[in-house]
Amino acid sequence: MAEDKDTSIIPVVIGTAGHIDHGKSTLVQALTGIDPDRLKEEKERGLTIDLGFAPLEMPDGRLVGIVDVPGHERFIRNMVAGATGIDLVVLVVASDDGVMPQTREHLQIMQLLGVERGLVALTKIDMVDPELVDLAEEDVRENVQGTFLEDAPILRLSAKTGAGMDVFRTLLFELAGATQPRSSDGIFRMPIQRVFTKSGFGTVVTGIPTSGVAKLGDTLEILPAGIRGKVRGLNAYRQSKTDICAGHSSAINFSDVDHHDVKRGDVVASPGFFSKQRMVAARLQTLRDLDRPVTNRMQVRLHTGTVDAPGEVVLLDRAEIEPGDSGLIQLRLQHPIVCAPGDRFVLRLLSPIVTLGGGAILEESRHRLKRFKDFVVEGLERQEASLSSPSGLLESVLVRGEEALASTDDLAVVIKRARDETRELLATLTAEGSVLSPKQDRWIHVDRLESAAVVVRAALDAFFDGAAHRSLIDVRELRSRTKFEPAFLTVVLDELGKRGVVEQLPGGQIRALGRDVELDPADAALAKDVDARYEQGRFQPPTPEELGAALSATPERVQRALEYLKDAGQLERVTADMFVSRRVLDEARQAIQENCERNGQLEIPELRDRLSTSRKFLIPILEYFDANGLTIRQGGHRILRR
Repeated sequence: MAEDKDTSIIPVVIGTAGHIDHGKSTLVQALTGIDPDRLKEEKERGLTIDLGFAPLEMPDGRLVGIVDVPGHERFIRNMVAGATGIDLVVLVVASDDGVMPQTREHLQIMQLLGVERGLVALTKIDMVDPELVDLAEEDVRENVQGTFLEDAPILRLSAKTGAGMDVFRTLLFELAGATQPRSSDGIFRMPIQRVFTKSGFGTVVTGIPTSGVAKLGDTLEILPAGIRGKVRGLNAYRQSKTDICAGHSSAINFSDVDHHDVKRGDVVASPGFFSKQRMVAARLQTLRDLDRPVTNRMQVRLHTGTVDAPGEVVLLDRAEIEPGDSGLIQLRLQHPIVCAPGDRFVLRLLSPIVTLGGGAILEESRHRLKRFKDFVVEGLERQEASLSSPSGLLESVLVRGEEALASTDDLAVVIKRARDETRELLATLTAEGSVLSPKQDRWIHVDRLESAAVVVRAALDAFFDGAAHRSLIDVRELRSRTKFEPAFLTVVLDELGKRGVVEQLPGGQIRALGRDVELDPADAALAKDVDARYEQGRFQPPTPEELGAALSATPERVQRALEYLKDAGQLERVTADMFVSRRVLDEARQAIQENCERNGQLEIPELRDRLSTSRKFLIPILEYFDANGLTIRQGGHRILRR
């Protein structure tokens, strides 16, 4: 690798596009002095097969990169792999041919990948009469209508003779200087375009980073294999560097990575933030001149970054996507890929090979998304609207996230931002009132909390509508009805407690505040009789069956009476079918405490005599107090829990 220079690099990449043999590589060589066709086969055949790279020096001495892509239809996957990192495109059209099939397809691909700036080079003007050049320019104007090149300048030139090159260079430099440089924010990630070994150095991978910064000595991860290696050397545009960033055509040298384990389509990234996925959700925009609609379960090939993955497309919000229309999709792939929300992609039919459309990836999907579900569509639309803003994306993730309470580390991984930056974004959202932290380092969006509160209130209403005699609900019953995780349900109940909706009681009981419980006269009389029976039974209480027989009441009426008295605090459930009067149970607590303090441990025979009961009733009562924290077993004895 060459020695360091002071030449600075503008994080902007210029790309060529156009039909085979229209002069793309010749133009790059005329601009840079470098032949981008590096392969022996390319030089022998005069045909660009793979991506070529060259630095272009601006008038002020700064460098931008040029990516030369192959024009032949058989190498379109290589073209897409290079086009992903392009900021500014030069569409090359030969004057002797005019617009050709690959001209149109390359222009479509650039449009789908979100390229917004460029110009047209009308080449080989030295080979045809001026009238044919005029016709070629008219052909170009007609074909760029409705695209990002609609108002772009068309420059006539000959890279061979130099005619028009000075004007072309001047305008290209102006466009490059006015192009918004790539931001180096976020976590480092670079789709790998090329892998090779260099004697004395080891494995070298090249590509254009899409985000972040990598430095000498960093440990990076190569995905999807999960191989980690230490950065031995960095290079950008044939200069050794101490760091590289998004928008630099770069090379990374690893001394501890086997080149056989790495291939084009892999991604090199900062560890811990990216993972392999076999499903992604996206917005697909189909081409206007497509000869068929995109249908559900269509077999396709996904191009994003430098990866080329076969799979099927599942349509989420419509039965089919007509030419020129757009829709939400989930791609279910045969092989795992590495991507992030906001990545651009191109979708091609698996067979015959036809470009269908493209767009932006919205999420890395953990699960198969269901078709025609409002919550799926609304969630993805919200995600789509947030892609341009880290804060908006974070807010969308919190609203839609599978984890009800997300940690800072988890959120940083999802939005691909450093932990400190994620914490700052969370602080801003908290100050705006959009986000809450009900537990340390656990976050929830207020909309998510509000929707969960609605679910809990509906579950409470449904329970009490079916049990008019109840004033309490067990938290386990509420958990079963809402399907919420315990920690999340507690957060929601805490919020409802602040609003005066519920009261959380010891023993996992929830009281619905403002609820009046009234029994009809017959049930009220039965409840009074049941309470009296338990007072009389003391430490040898009756079973529900015995109560029913003694009071001539059905099991359902007895059960309602027991639940009513328990909610009112007059009875306590000791086991599934054993209830004890609360006042009587308080006597037992006092007796157990005095027994232990007097003897140093619980003397059961003495307690049994004191309570005038038998082992049949005493053991469940003792186990009840063990479970409620009064006593603890130590060896073969019970002592007071301190």
